[in-house]
Amino acid sequence: MIRFEQMSFSYDGRVRVIDRADAALGPGLTLCLGLNGCGKSTLLKLAAGVEHPDEGRILLGGRDLWSDEVAARRTLAYLPEHPDLTPYATIGDILRLVCRLRGEAPESAADALEAMGLEGLAGRSVRELSLGQRRRAHFAALLIGRPEHILLDEPLEAMDNRISEEILAWIRKRLQDGAAVVAVSHALAPFAEWAERAVTVDMGKILVFEGLPQKAASRLMFLESLAKGLPLQAQPA
Repeated sequence: MIRFEQMSFSYDGRVRVIDRADAALGPGLTLCLGLNGCGKSTLLKLAAGVEHPDEGRILLGGRDLWSDEVAARRTLAYLPEHPDLTPYATIGDILRLVCRLRGEAPESAADALEAMGLEGLAGRSVRELSLGQRRRAHFAALLIGRPEHILLDEPLEAMDNRISEEILAWIRKRLQDGAAVVAVSHALAPFAEWAERAVTVDMGKILVFEGLPQKAASRLMFLESLAKGLPLQAQPA
């Protein structure tokens, strides 16, 4: 469970992107939708601890992200839209460090690299990789361990079909294990069938939509309406 309690956030200290908002995102897949600039990536950054709220609390599995930081972050995996791995480290070294931090066997690093099609690049530094390879390397780090709270910002961007299928299979497995997954994605069709809920940021509030339409066509239409920022009354039931 990812919970926001009376959370406020502003980039400039004046205009609040999020204003005293409460929301709870339970286990299962939550799609974070809305127009560009509405606050989708900001919400993920707050849940990941990349940004600090001006007010309020963020709880991961009941643990405060900032007052119980170490315990909370052990349950967390975050894929940002723009990779931020250490540029001069090799991807093999980075993944072996992730293995140590998560208490996993070193062999898990090799398995993650193979899953992302990077097995021949373990000795390359991050700065030598293309954007697509950097995103795959960052996702490889997520494959290590069993995170309970997973935040994904455009997980299929710059990925070929084979890698996209690997990513989707991993997400499905984590969902089967009871993880709470929150994803921002312009590609809705791959996720629509197994989404439990949708969330958007509107006028400073976090709006959660539970009980999505059962019919596939109606469900996708509803999600596309949210993604386009249509008024609530214009969204299909």
